[in-house]
Amino acid sequence: MKRRFTFLHNPGERDLAESPEAMLSRYGGPLCIRVDGEDRSRCRALVTLVHGNEPSGLRAVWRWLRDGERPAVNLLLVIASVSAALCEPPFSHRMLPRARDLNRCFRPPFDDEQGHLAKEIQILLELHRPEAVVDMHNTSGRGPDFAVVAFDDPRHDAIATLFTHRLVVCSLDLGALMESSSDARPIVTVEVGGREDPRADAIALAGLQRFALVPEIIPPRSSAPSLDKLHSPLRLELRVGIALTYADTPQPGHDVTLNPVIEHHNFGTVPLDTPLGWSDADPRQLFQARDAAGLCAVGQLVQVIDGVLYPAQPLILFMITTHAVIAESDCLFYAVSADGSPISGTVPGGI
Repeated sequence: MKRRFTFLHNPGERDLAESPEAMLSRYGGPLCIRVDGEDRSRCRALVTLVHGNEPSGLRAVWRWLRDGERPAVNLLLVIASVSAALCEPPFSHRMLPRARDLNRCFRPPFDDEQGHLAKEIQILLELHRPEAVVDMHNTSGRGPDFAVVAFDDPRHDAIATLFTHRLVVCSLDLGALMESSSDARPIVTVEVGGREDPRADAIALAGLQRFALVPEIIPPRSSAPSLDKLHSPLRLELRVGIALTYADTPQPGHDVTLNPVIEHHNFGTVPLDTPLGWSDADPRQLFQARDAAGLCAVGQLVQVIDGVLYPAQPLILFMITTHAVIAESDCLFYAVSADGSPISGTVPGGI
């Protein structure tokens, strides 16, 4: 396997260039940066820029390195999708054209460029044996910061609380980095907010500072911050061939029109009478959603009444996107019941 990474050890100001963008341009590909800590027997890792249009983690890494602070333990900083980030205009491409989403490539097969890159990131983590890993992202729409874990336990909770007070416990099998989490190497995905929101950059930097400088990840039980948790969300996905757009009125030539203001509902309770968009079709012909048992749950998420798309019950929605390309390739949103509990499907298979 050819080596894709440039490796930097305790980089100085000259290594970092005059801006995050200039640093990416200088090296042109993935970066692996190691900073020696006060305790060199332990390591923590932060992976960021898995998507090339999510720059807050990169900016936080660059700023933190420029400040020259020494971490409590060795710190491994992995900057992944540099080529996608450098596509003009910078930070506009989630991945290169016709490439797979890197955050769906952390499981076999590793037989294309994105798969090779994901495998190399996994090898780096195995070699350095970090006691905690954070995979830092921006959300694809407007919304607050939150974390996502595959396991609900004190170690994952403790990592998440360094960045946010919202936690989603999600066991979906998508090929994301966090799905390879283990007791020895807990991995937490952190979503710091929208990529065009300056607050996301500030949240990313403050979280990285805490992650790097705190002597111990797991605090005494009495001082551990509490988390607002949502469990086992469902993903509402488009069926293949469904035409989607976003507008404030129904658009001819599209099967579904979603109102752009839908993203204002991120992490809010959405009542039954909230119009989400428009369609004349049966939602089960437009969308798919599967619960943990593989049952279809579209009917528990959305309904169409007189051409208007509404929630089928009061819901909490998050990770809402208003980018049609992302909605088509990934999902429209995640959802749980209004009380934060999981939603179960009722229809076996099919529609």
